[in-house]
Amino acid sequence: MNFNGKDIKIFSGSSNKDVAQGIAGCLGLPLGKSNCCTFSDGEIAVSLNESVRGSDCFIVQSTCTPVNDNLMEMLIMIDAMKRASAGRITAVMPYFGYARQDRKAKARDPISAKLCADIITAAGADRILTMDLHANQIQGFFNIPVDHLIGAPILAAHMREKMGTNADDYVVVSPDLGSVTRARNFAAKIGCGLAIIDKRRQKANVSEVMNIIGDAKGKRVILVDDMIDTAGTLCNAAEAIIEKGGAVDVTACATHAVLSGPAIDRIKKSPIKEVVLLDTVPIPEDKMLDKFTILPVAPVFAEAIERIYSDKPVSPINS
Repeated sequence: MNFNGKDIKIFSGSSNKDVAQGIAGCLGLPLGKSNCCTFSDGEIAVSLNESVRGSDCFIVQSTCTPVNDNLMEMLIMIDAMKRASAGRITAVMPYFGYARQDRKAKARDPISAKLCADIITAAGADRILTMDLHANQIQGFFNIPVDHLIGAPILAAHMREKMGTNADDYVVVSPDLGSVTRARNFAAKIGCGLAIIDKRRQKANVSEVMNIIGDAKGKRVILVDDMIDTAGTLCNAAEAIIEKGGAVDVTACATHAVLSGPAIDRIKKSPIKEVVLLDTVPIPEDKMLDKFTILPVAPVFAEAIERIYSDKPVSPINS
């Protein structure tokens, strides 16, 4: 099998066509010709409308809402390319769904992230390219190479430009203990101090803020997390850091805008001034808020794809 491929072809699934188009544009390539349709019984059908024989194929598909449909569509696209003799197939997943089910939290729990990894591999993917997995150990669930990109450099560049020479006025805050390493690395990138919200989670999607570790009084706070789902943790942290911590204002930075359930209402009512997000998950128009600033990931993924094709290391992109 020709693992280098004779050429690069970028194909898009249904979930994130703007990112796929952006990646293709950065590489100076057209999007691969394919279409996806659904039969009356809900079954997904995929057609490739050009040859992929010997090509280095990249399928861009976030497994976001509707998660199962988008996952199945990607699997079928992988299978179609494998049967059409593609040289190498890389699943480009800006957002990897089921990533939070990465361990047995209680007896008889499934480890769905491992199951998804096995299914994607069995379908015929030769490589995975993704961004900000909820847990880094998910890379080990795959028996194929995984290139793991980090969204922090994109977010940090935006915040550095916003801060200018006033870094001393800002502090990076981790909304919970699980995000401390991410927040610490982000603080180092932008040259700010660090504080931590210590909370106790009573049940799923409900959190209670307990206390604040560090000094945020009189500071402009940057809350950092990998994703915003129901926004409970984020909004509780924002309220606590202002009411208990004495912060001046709050900006939130996150890679994945999952925004499920009451997320939009919570963010609307929260004291958060701005929410800086990456476009790994498309945000519907009815969920778009004036508070949102959306930054593109296509240039970073395009550079990673170019490095993968040229057999160059991908890690320098994350520095």
